[in-house]
Amino acid sequence: MITNSLAITSLILIAILLIPMICKRLHMPSIVGFILVGIAIGPYGFNLIANNSMIDVLGKIGILYIMLQAGIEIDLNDFRQYRRYAITYGIFSFLLPFGLGLLTSRLLGYGWDTSLLLGAMYGSHTLMTYPILNRYGVQKNIAANIAVGGTMPAITLSLLVLASLKSNVMLGADSNTLLLLLRVVICCAVIISLFPRIAQFVFKRNNDTTIGFMLVMAMMVISAYLAEWAGLESILGAFLCGAMLNRLVPNLSPVMKQISFVGTNIFVPLFLIGVGMMIDISVVWSGWTTLLVAVVMIGTKLLGKSLAAWLAQLCFRLQSMERQLIFGLTHATAAGTLAIVTIGHNIGLFDANILNASVIMILVLCTLSSFITEHAAKQLALQEEAQLEIEKEDDSWHASIIGDERLDALQELGQLSELHNPIYSAESDWNEAIRLIRTTSTASLIYHPVQPINTISRILVAVPRYAEKEHDFISCFGFIRRLSSQIGAKVVFFANRETQQSLRDFCKRKGKYLRASFREMEDWEDALMIAKQMGKDDLIIAINARPSTPSYNPLFEQVPDMLNRFFSNSSYILLYPEQDVTRTTQDLLHSAQTPTSTTWSIVGSIKRQITKLLSKIQRL
Repeated sequence: MITNSLAITSLILIAILLIPMICKRLHMPSIVGFILVGIAIGPYGFNLIANNSMIDVLGKIGILYIMLQAGIEIDLNDFRQYRRYAITYGIFSFLLPFGLGLLTSRLLGYGWDTSLLLGAMYGSHTLMTYPILNRYGVQKNIAANIAVGGTMPAITLSLLVLASLKSNVMLGADSNTLLLLLRVVICCAVIISLFPRIAQFVFKRNNDTTIGFMLVMAMMVISAYLAEWAGLESILGAFLCGAMLNRLVPNLSPVMKQISFVGTNIFVPLFLIGVGMMIDISVVWSGWTTLLVAVVMIGTKLLGKSLAAWLAQLCFRLQSMERQLIFGLTHATAAGTLAIVTIGHNIGLFDANILNASVIMILVLCTLSSFITEHAAKQLALQEEAQLEIEKEDDSWHASIIGDERLDALQELGQLSELHNPIYSAESDWNEAIRLIRTTSTASLIYHPVQPINTISRILVAVPRYAEKEHDFISCFGFIRRLSSQIGAKVVFFANRETQQSLRDFCKRKGKYLRASFREMEDWEDALMIAKQMGKDDLIIAINARPSTPSYNPLFEQVPDMLNRFFSNSSYILLYPEQDVTRTTQDLLHSAQTPTSTTWSIVGSIKRQITKLLSKIQRL
C-alpha cells in the first residue's frame, strides 16, 4: 500500500491524465473509467492506496462542483419558460420511485422507517452526467432544463424525508421542528439574498478572473456548509448557490471557463475515483442476500425514473430522444444516495446488505446513465446542428468591436454575444473610432464599458424608425438576444408602433424566451426619455445607421457625441448594422420614405431637449 502523500497524488494525477484518452479509444464514457480506476486502486481492489481524508475532501468538492455548475449553467430564461414543467417533473421523479421503493422494501421484509428512507433514496438523483451535455452543447434543450430544474424539488423532498426520520430516530418525537425550519430560512436567506449582492459588489470593482473564481468557490463551500447546518444536504446548497450566481457568471465568461476547467479535470474525477474506492466487488459473491437487494434496488430505481420520464414525454409532448435524455440525467445517483445510506446506517435503519447493495447500485446506474445520456445528447446535438444550419444566416454575424477601454473587455463582449470571428480595436481616440466605422460597410459596435458586462441587469435598446428595413437588422436582433441570454438581463425596446410590431414578430420567431418589454418612442427627440428610466446597472444599446441606408437620419451624426458627453458614466453600445452596398440610394430612400425637410425641422427641437435633459440629470 502506498502511504506517501506525494506518491498518492502522483498516481491519481496520472490516472486523471490517462483515463479520458483510454476511454475515448474504447468508446466508453470517462465517468465509468474513473469509477473502475477507484475500484482497482482502492482497499477492495489491489489496495494500492487507502481512502484517506484528502481524497474524501477533494471528492466532496467534486460533487459540489457538479451541482454548482448545473445551477450556474441552467438557462434562467428557459427555466422560467419551463418552470411548471420542471416542478411537475421533479414531483413525478420523486413520488413514483418513492412509492415503488416503499412497496418493494416492505416486500423484502424491512420496517416502515427503513422503507420510507429507501423510498427517499430512490426519489433523489445526482446530475452525474451533466458534463456530457456541455461536451455536446445541448444544455439549453428543453429536456435538459426540465431534468435540471426538477432536481431541486426531487432532492428537497428526499432530504425532507431523511431529516424527518433522522430527527425522530435520534431526538425522538419531541424534536424541535421550529428550530429546524428557522435554520432553513436563514440558510436560504443568506444564499438567495446576500450572496448575489456580495458577488455583484466584488465583480463591479474587480475584473480579475482569479478573484472572481475564488469568490465563487468560497460561496459554494459556505453554501454547502449552511445547507448541512440547516439539516439539508450540502449538494442542495451548492445547486442553490449556482442558481443565484447564474446571471453574474455567464456560461462563456472567463470565470465560468475556470470553474469548468478545474471542476471537470480535477475535482469531479477525484469524486468518481472516491466512489469507486468504496465499492467492494467481493460482496457479489459473498451471498445471495446482498445481490438480491442490489438487483431489487436497481430495478426499482430504473422503473420509477423511467415512468417519470415517460410521463414527462406524454404531458409535455417531448421527442423520444428528449425522454431518453431526461431518463439518462436523472436515474444516476451518487451524492444523495451516499448521504442517505451513510445516515441510515449510522442511525441503525440500514444493515450491511443495504449498504453494500447501494454502492453496487451507484456503480451500475452511473455506468448506464453515462451511455444513455451520451447517446441521447449526441442525437439531439445532430438535430440542433441541422436546425442551426437552416438558420445560419440569422446567427452568423461578423462585426468589428471598437472601444475606448481595455482589449479584454471588448473580447468578453464578443464571446458572450457569440460573434463569429470579430475584429477588435481598442481605440483611445473617440473620433478615430467613428472614422473607422464610417470607412466600412460591415457591422460595427462601439462599446463603452463602465462596469463588467456580467453585472448588467437590464438592456435598454433605442430602435430608430425604419430600422426593421435594414439589410442586417435580424443579425442585430440576434446579437441582443444572445447577449441577454448569456448575462440574464431583461430587454426594453424603445421604438415607434410600426417598428415595435416588427420587433414582436422577431421575438416570436427568433427570441421565443427573450424577456422583452416595449416602450413607445416616436422620434429621436423622444429617445431622450431613456435617460429618465436608466438604472445604475443598465446598458444602453443605440442602433445607428450609415448614410444611404433605410433608417438613416442626419441627426445620427450627433448620437455618438451625445452618448459620449451625457452618458459617460453609463455602459453603452453604439451599434451599426451591416450596410447593403448593392442597393442604390434612391431605392433606400424610397423604401424608407423619410422626408428630409421633416428630419431637419426637428434638429433645433432636439438640441433644446438635450439641454433640458442635461439639467434634469444633473439634479438627480
